[in-house]
Amino acid sequence: MDRVDCVVIGAGVVGLAIARQLALRGFETILLEREDNFGTITSARNSEVIHAGIYYPKNSLKAKLCVEGNRLLYEYCRTHHVATKSCGKLIVATDERQIDDLYEILNQAMNNQVPEIKMISGDEARKLELNLTCSAAILSASTGIIDSHGYMLSLLGGFEDAGGMIAYRSPLVSATPLDQGKKGFELVVAGANEMRFQTKFLFNCAGLSAPAVSHKIEGLAKSLIPRAYFAKGNYFSLSGKCPFSRLIYPIPEPGGLGVHLTIDMGGQAKFGPDVEWLDIESEDQIEYLVDLKRADGFYNAIRRYWSDLKDGVLLPDYSGVRPKIVPPNSPAGDFCFDGPNQHQLRGLYNLYGFESPGLTASLAIANYVDGLIQESM
Repeated sequence: MDRVDCVVIGAGVVGLAIARQLALRGFETILLEREDNFGTITSARNSEVIHAGIYYPKNSLKAKLCVEGNRLLYEYCRTHHVATKSCGKLIVATDERQIDDLYEILNQAMNNQVPEIKMISGDEARKLELNLTCSAAILSASTGIIDSHGYMLSLLGGFEDAGGMIAYRSPLVSATPLDQGKKGFELVVAGANEMRFQTKFLFNCAGLSAPAVSHKIEGLAKSLIPRAYFAKGNYFSLSGKCPFSRLIYPIPEPGGLGVHLTIDMGGQAKFGPDVEWLDIESEDQIEYLVDLKRADGFYNAIRRYWSDLKDGVLLPDYSGVRPKIVPPNSPAGDFCFDGPNQHQLRGLYNLYGFESPGLTASLAIANYVDGLIQESM
């Protein structure tokens, strides 16, 4: 039976970054993807924002890996010719009552050692963005935007150049640990022709489906597999020219960062995501259609910081779903690396809850996983 060093399940941005890192380390690595292309689910349905690491609790993995990932990502894109723009963003207090909230956010950012961030007055903010309505704002200069597809294509190229192989339309059927994982795992993979092979290390980077994939791993205690929760985020695009040059964010809301303004690499302005919790049990029940009726809530939210927004200019665009492992009305969860110390299966790493800032942190996540492997060897 064929045997490889590493198998990564899921060719989203995190899976691609990890697979590339493993291949560059000299591991014979296979990347399994159930779809017919890479990065077609969560990684294709986000804001394409390079986050600074502002909001996350001090010493959390999200905070550490986002701040490190921000630096690594800009450097990677510069040296690999991937398009980015460090446009910066403003987090705005739309009235005096929210200024205390801004100071709390700024303090959190300082605790996380976020660079190039400061509080500015409402007048200073309006000098930067003439159409902005606010009482005060935080200016984050290291926030930017990225061509996420170009970035993932670059990661895939680096993976394949290092000897890695990607297998599309190849969902995992089962994984059987050999001697509690000490001798690796035997995998059965569906596809045009069923494949059976062994691997020393197995990485579950399946995003929304990570808990479902874990249920296919024999010997993994069901009590250790988190339940998947699905928080849909809808986006509306702006018809006409965008009057802002920076990203505009309101005070965060439970489950997300509020309906904010982002700009893509082509200059198109879009608003979102909102937070719509889905009462479903599995990923295959997701409906990605954007309901036009949600536009009313978007107009109300946006006009708090852009009072001149006209009626009829928001168009339903696309939606994405956050791969959460915490229920509604709970504090935001951290990235979860579930490894041998948790489940006692050597060589198995399940990555749960890798929502935002997964794109920004992807290279730092890959380095973190590399460190976990080195510790185990």
